Amino acid sequence: MIKVYLPELGENITKATVSYWFFENGASVVEGNDLVEMATDKATFNVPAPCSGTLVEIMAPEGESVEVGAVLAVIEEDTVAEKEGEEGGA
Repeated sequence: MIKVYLPELGENITKATVSYWFFENGASVVEGNDLVEMATDKATFNVPAPCSGTLVEIMAPEGESVEVGAVLAVIEEDTVAEKEGEEGGA
């Protein structure tokens, strides 16, 4: 299981609000694709999926304000697809 955290946002910014989830629990996600849109007083930004797999649990629902470093979601890494990709590339 891979936890998705709210990253450091810059000087004096300690929290952000969840604006929109691009996926629901149980959805397949691809590493690097936008997972969630976050907003601060100064900017709106997207947090990408850190790995490919299944979005197991959204920990911070839309509208919730979370601190930097908080867990936003949990992804079950797709190890089967990774192994197939490694074996099939010769």
